[in-house]
Amino acid sequence: MLPAALPSPTVGAIHLGPLAIRGYALSILAGIVVAVWLTGRRLEHRGSERTAALDISTWAVPFGIVGGRMYHVVTSPEAYFGEGGHPIDALKIWQGGLGIWGAIAVGALGAAIGARRAGVRFADLADAAAPGVLLAQALGRWGNWFNNELYGGPTDLPWGLTIHKWDLEAGRAVTDAQGHAVVLGTFQPVFLYESFFCVLLAIALIYVDGRRPLARGQLFALYVAGYPIGRLVLEKMRTDEATMILGQRLNVWTCLLVFALGIVFFVLAGRRARSKSPDVSQSETVPLTS
Repeated sequence: MLPAALPSPTVGAIHLGPLAIRGYALSILAGIVVAVWLTGRRLEHRGSERTAALDISTWAVPFGIVGGRMYHVVTSPEAYFGEGGHPIDALKIWQGGLGIWGAIAVGALGAAIGARRAGVRFADLADAAAPGVLLAQALGRWGNWFNNELYGGPTDLPWGLTIHKWDLEAGRAVTDAQGHAVVLGTFQPVFLYESFFCVLLAIALIYVDGRRPLARGQLFALYVAGYPIGRLVLEKMRTDEATMILGQRLNVWTCLLVFALGIVFFVLAGRRARSKSPDVSQSETVPLTS
């Protein structure tokens, strides 16, 4: 008998004729809505129109989705171009597989284009958006729950996650001869850990932003440096297949690189502000309740 554990859905999609409404897509959509709303509020306190966040998102979101998918496909090519793989599956974003590193990098390019068109300073946008992006990541991770993916090793902890054998194409659990969903076991809910971490980091950034004078761009730099710290720990917990370099998962090396870039960005933003004036800091700080 399986130990008490957190449940996972046996159905991750509702089919309405030819249309499939997938929990993975709804999770990402919910994250986008929250990110745009919070970014708009924070932009308004930085002297821009609240509606600018929505205008900018029309550039940032498509760029981010394309970038996230590109990173996933490039770093996991065997699933699509290896033996038994189907290249067309690389386009099936609804089945899961968006790399946050690619999403942020390419999404930032789209955001820069949108910010320029909206007349918003990119550094202000980045600082305003950082907490919202983290909340979007937190909500987006629940898409992995709907797809019964992103888990760690077996566990008998009370918060272990029941995982079913999954049919990605159908968006539901595989069933046995009696029609019961096939259970693979109980595993560490890595997706849940990451979701909690992203929420905590978002709260921490808002707290720092409201209480410490920061130069433009430094809050975003703290996000860039902070997220890889938690992700590195969680990456070591994952058991899914991954590209390995020097005995470590590719994302482990990516975490280290992104962390270093975040520190460099933070230092350079501070130096740039001091070079203009010793008293230059970010013009306003924005608590969550403002």
